[in-house]
Amino acid sequence: MKADLKLYDVPRINSIQDMVINSAKSFGPGLALEDLNSTPINKLSFRELLEQILRFGSALRELGISERAHIAVIGENRVQWALSYLTGMCFNYVVVPIDKNLTKNEIMNILHESDSEAVIFSGSYSGMMAEGSNFLKKLKYYICMDETGEDKEFLNMLTLIRKSKPLRTEDLPQINPDDLAEIIFTSGSLGRAKGVMLSQKNLASNLMDMVSMVSITEKDRFLSVLPMHHTYECTCGMLCPIYTGASVHYARSLKTVVDDLQKVRATILLGVPLLYDKMFKRIMKGITEDKLKSVLVPSLVKFTNLFSMVGIKDVKKKIFHELHEKFGGSVRLFIAGGAAPDPLVAKGLREFGFNFIQGYGLTETSPILALNRVDSFKDNAAGIPMPHTQIKINNVDENGSGEIWAKAPYVMMGYYKNESATDSAFENGWFKTGDIGYIDEDGFLHINGRKKNVIISKSGKNVFPEEIEDILNRSPFILECLVFGEEDAKQGEIITAQVVVDAEAFIELAETNHIQIDDALLNKTISDEVEKVNQQLAAHKQIKRFYIREQEFEKTTTQKIKRYLVKNDTE
Repeated sequence: MKADLKLYDVPRINSIQDMVINSAKSFGPGLALEDLNSTPINKLSFRELLEQILRFGSALRELGISERAHIAVIGENRVQWALSYLTGMCFNYVVVPIDKNLTKNEIMNILHESDSEAVIFSGSYSGMMAEGSNFLKKLKYYICMDETGEDKEFLNMLTLIRKSKPLRTEDLPQINPDDLAEIIFTSGSLGRAKGVMLSQKNLASNLMDMVSMVSITEKDRFLSVLPMHHTYECTCGMLCPIYTGASVHYARSLKTVVDDLQKVRATILLGVPLLYDKMFKRIMKGITEDKLKSVLVPSLVKFTNLFSMVGIKDVKKKIFHELHEKFGGSVRLFIAGGAAPDPLVAKGLREFGFNFIQGYGLTETSPILALNRVDSFKDNAAGIPMPHTQIKINNVDENGSGEIWAKAPYVMMGYYKNESATDSAFENGWFKTGDIGYIDEDGFLHINGRKKNVIISKSGKNVFPEEIEDILNRSPFILECLVFGEEDAKQGEIITAQVVVDAEAFIELAETNHIQIDDALLNKTISDEVEKVNQQLAAHKQIKRFYIREQEFEKTTTQKIKRYLVKNDTE
């Protein structure tokens, strides 16, 4: 059963090219994109965005880059990244967005594996590209977004745009929405690189369904902090605002998020759970350290909850006005994606008057499959399947959980040049997500964890490490953790955790109690925290052993721990 969906009317688009042209007509002089750092192309209105696309696309044609050629884009979040991507879409090229945080080896491998003929990059990659030009034989065109010392070797994006012959909208190529439009590599390692193929129809249909569920208008201002190569930020944080007439403001860095929110008075922030966890911990620390606030705030939360229950929504924002001003005073929506947020953080932020919703999806689904809504949500659920999404729970266990399979117009075309991986990802037209979950009586989709991470307990029951990690991470003494199954000579496979301690919390503990930080303190404190977690878990899920780890875990750009790199050892 699917929850009753009341949908907003949205403009129909068949392609990203359609979207760019329509938005230029509808929102012409309105601000579309802005860099908060100093860059060669710093700010564009919707009309200017289309003009720059027409000029840049004309320049690429003049260079001799034919339609359907593959063009890679790499760099930090900025107007020129968006301009490069959208030019590729409008001129019928295949765009290859590359993760800027990959190693040189991985970046070079993707440039090779993707069959890219051109690469558009920011100045910080000029040295790497100069090296790559010696052995990447298919790559003929190197286009730099900035002026650099290697200018003689590279084409300059701004110069190309200025010197190009301006085109009219009518001169744009015909787009077949079902053709390959972009390839996103989920890993860059030699032999491991897997390129997700998406069409313009995939992206356009995902946008329409998403905006039909969450109201976004030309009055909205997005602060962009997540990496643009990732489909979550690319579709939801760039394409979505352009589609709806909202503006996108590219943050200076992750460290300046709060200042940047204030500067642009942003209304919407897309973040990963870790960002909101840190934000909420900081808010709560400020309250508990202030004697008056520590007494007053919990009472005010309960008092204002009564108003929320009867539908009076603005009371919280007025009562917690000082807190809202810290975030610019205009935030109307925090959106979490990339992983499941802590339901307690979602509830906590909402109790201070912030709307908080989460969605669920994968790179392979463009990305959103399910979404919570501002007026219809469950903090422990991934959301309601989007209008044109069919969800099937396959191979259901005694608890109603099984692998989530999906059919939707936004499911990928397959993996680039990898038929075996494509074949194993589909069955009878259904895409196998690799996630385990269930649908509740109200039609909300819940995610238990990744199928490949499941630990089978001694009693034969499934244990999802993500569930245990979420509870462990609530401890102020634990910065991050990873739970896995470990073989024990006497007990068989046991639940084990690797823990990275939170230095700040231990320093505070030591200074408050005038004690020394040593191994005994670390072990005793973490042991107590693990015991508290075990009290909240069924017997077959309880942690039997833990290790304290010196180094933080290596993570993806959406701050997920790279589990496959973690050895089950005491490192």
